Amino acid sequence: MDLTIHSTFLPHTDPAASLAFYCDTLGFEVRKDVEYNGLHWITVGPPGQPGTSIVLHPPAATPGLTDDERRTIGEMMAKGTFAMIILASPDLDGTFARLEGSGAEVIQEPTEQPYGVRDCAFRDPAGNHVRINEQQ
Repeated sequence: MDLTIHSTFLPHTDPAASLAFYCDTLGFEVRKDVEYNGLHWITVGPPGQPGTSIVLHPPAATPGLTDDERRTIGEMMAKGTFAMIILASPDLDGTFARLEGSGAEVIQEPTEQPYGVRDCAFRDPAGNHVRINEQQ
């Protein structure tokens, strides 16, 4: 099999705040911005990697959810336990400084993990857990 990761989905609660975080702060580019009934699906990705994208989606638009499930998702997003993505950077300290300087919520400063990875962690504007691994 020859598989690649094309896209992954992360929920968002505020399209403008998500665009600011993923594009202005992380440096990703907008690939698509689809609006339907007042909701936005925004596809972003790193420049030079057109085959890999993150789709920022409105969790309220997920079909088949009950009101209780929507409430639970909202509560989990607020705690940062609903969704996570792991990114990589060859300059973890520089990336951390840029994110911290932007006002992004720091979860963990750059740390050497016991399992052999040096990383840091933030929350995006929707509460999603964003980890960044140092990659040489």
